[in-house]
Amino acid sequence: MLQRAQAGDAGAFRDLVQPHREELRLHCYRLLGSVTDAEDAVQEVLLAAWRGVAGFEGRASVRTWLYRIATNRCLNVLRDNGRRRPPEPVPPFVPPEPTRRGDVTWLQPYPESVVDPAPGPEARYDGREAVELAFITGLQLLPPRQAATLVLRDVLGYPAAEVASMLGTTETAVKGALQRARATLDRHRAGSDSADRRPAPGSAEEQALTRKFADAFTAGDVAGVVALLSDEAWLAMPPAPHEYHGPAIAEFLRVSFGWRGARTVHLVPTRANTQPAFACYHGEPGAVTAHRAGLVVLTLVEDGIGRVTRFHDDAVFDHFGLPDQMSCA
Repeated sequence: MLQRAQAGDAGAFRDLVQPHREELRLHCYRLLGSVTDAEDAVQEVLLAAWRGVAGFEGRASVRTWLYRIATNRCLNVLRDNGRRRPPEPVPPFVPPEPTRRGDVTWLQPYPESVVDPAPGPEARYDGREAVELAFITGLQLLPPRQAATLVLRDVLGYPAAEVASMLGTTETAVKGALQRARATLDRHRAGSDSADRRPAPGSAEEQALTRKFADAFTAGDVAGVVALLSDEAWLAMPPAPHEYHGPAIAEFLRVSFGWRGARTVHLVPTRANTQPAFACYHGEPGAVTAHRAGLVVLTLVEDGIGRVTRFHDDAVFDHFGLPDQMSCA
């Protein structure tokens, strides 16, 4: 197949790279934090691979060759763009003063449709942990080459020598970048519950907690939502930078639910970043259809919901195969 692709057989090239396409998209998403940007990057990666396949010498596997192209393409995107922030949305009400303003406003949720292939023996993170929102956010706070080094070593499990070759650097530089990246990521994720203390995906405990959240959220029940939150819970709303903590969450919800008024709210269960999520639709009073109104992702911890992330970017619905509107009947 490789020989046919190198001879210019487009069908053979497609068959050669197609098995890796989804994992490359996930890899680009980890580095870029945006599904939209990741999909654009993968298109450019495959184009570059097609143009370069004739010169591929087989010193590494096709998969490793594609990861090398993808990693460096993402680094080029970050270098060329800096990190362009999306426009801050203007809320239809006056929000209370946030607890803090987040730095990662370009973050998008990732559809739960892809799992990593078996990582190398040196990987430190499992597939679920390495796609959760807290992990992806932490990667966005790292210098790009540090983030790439950590993903290649600790998520995918590539040996240090291979990572050095992929990044065009030395093993010593890889070791130093990895140490700094681990330290920064560990500080960002400090206090996060380990996977064995959280409700298992799809478990009765997870379903009961998310059902209670949906009931309280659709009813506009501030006290009901707050009762489900952990003591250290946060509310975030990318691409808006506003983030609320503790009692400030209730203050924001009172304003938000008050603005909602007589509008109906409908939640459609889905999953994002291995976490329970809901597509939110708003319907005007008396309307027969409701329209997109953001995607809510819940981060569960041992004692409740540790983070509510509401993505006010309706374009993400397309990545999840969700409709523009739904019936209110």
